[in-house]
Amino acid sequence: MVAVDRGRYTCLIASSGEKGRRRRKDRPEGAAMSGRVVVAMKARELGRKGIVVGDRVALVGDVSGAFDTLARVVRVEPRTSMLRRSADDVDGTDGIERPVVANADQLVIVTALADPPPRPRMIDRMLVAAFDADIDPLLCLTKPDLAPPDELVALYAPLGVPYVVAGKGGPLDDLKERLADRTSVFVGHSGVGKSTLVNALVPDANRAVSHVNAVTGRGRHTSTSAVALELPGGGWIIDTPGVRSFGLAHVSVETVLAGFPDLVEGTVECPKGCTHLGEGCALDAWVAAGHADPTRLVSLRRLLAGRESADDD
Repeated sequence: MVAVDRGRYTCLIASSGEKGRRRRKDRPEGAAMSGRVVVAMKARELGRKGIVVGDRVALVGDVSGAFDTLARVVRVEPRTSMLRRSADDVDGTDGIERPVVANADQLVIVTALADPPPRPRMIDRMLVAAFDADIDPLLCLTKPDLAPPDELVALYAPLGVPYVVAGKGGPLDDLKERLADRTSVFVGHSGVGKSTLVNALVPDANRAVSHVNAVTGRGRHTSTSAVALELPGGGWIIDTPGVRSFGLAHVSVETVLAGFPDLVEGTVECPKGCTHLGEGCALDAWVAAGHADPTRLVSLRRLLAGRESADDD
């Protein structure tokens, strides 16, 4: 599944013999793909089962890909991963999950070093989402001509999160190497240069780009829906609309803690229901005894605090 739009599902049937086939008029804007493109609707027997970009599905009916034809999605294959976020409600606590993409194995968190400035709480929450989905995170830092990356890189060094710096008009070799032969989903708030990166990686993607509002410091949403794009050198990227919040009400404390195996043993003596944020948490004594790096505990608590907060700024 490479795109979803108002009940229509754009699917790609890989076929090396059909590369170069004429683009369907109803192919989603910015979808650069090889193979046969088939537009489908969801079969009634699937009921309320959601289908998202990245899903692998079974089709029946007219799968010719001819203009104005519709196939039917009759089955969604088992997913290897699901990136989710909670609803963007006022307090972020309704716990209703919103699927973002399926079957990605890398989450590329795109953030500008300036204009707009980095939002560490947003990054933290996206990292938690990566832990929840069991996919690898990658920090992609843009606009290094406006500010150095050192401070932000140091903030995430204790977490061992890899990063690349992608400068405007500069080489993207490091990023391309990280993306090769993987399925990577790009996330970030508006104005960080995500769509610009996508257009540079996939020359015929034609994703709309925006500028940052000089008054609010925020970007305008330009990509309105997620779309999967095939990389020329192998692999896929899934571009998603810019986000201004990333709810995590569906993620448990245990899920976040699982991303810190060096601290898990230290929670054995914690009181029942410990949030690991307040007094009485056994992790303080565990770290003080030299069992783990203090910066790791600081990072864990920052992520846990971000999970509970509705403020992504």
